[in-house]
Amino acid sequence: MTAIRRRVLISGIVQGVAFRYYTRAAARDRGVNGWVRNLPDGRVEAVFEGEQDTVNSMVTWCRKGPSGSQVDDVRIHEERPTGEFTDFEIRYTGWGY
Repeated sequence: MTAIRRRVLISGIVQGVAFRYYTRAAARDRGVNGWVRNLPDGRVEAVFEGEQDTVNSMVTWCRKGPSGSQVDDVRIHEERPTGEFTDFEIRYTGWGY
């Protein structure tokens, strides 16, 4: 099967509710590689790379998120897969998260 890559921007109540940790667990359970991070504007950004079905499953998961979150919008950007990832990680930015 062919790998795909999606960059996802999630808006709503998605910070302070362990969204990144649950995203990492869900991605690892599905065998999806990439990363997730908080953005300074209150959104969460994630990059998912892997088989089409599993990446699409992660995008669907992001539309609901973990309990305690409230997802208002999910923006999806198709990107060319690079194969650069070997795992799924949480990335931290320099502004405190």
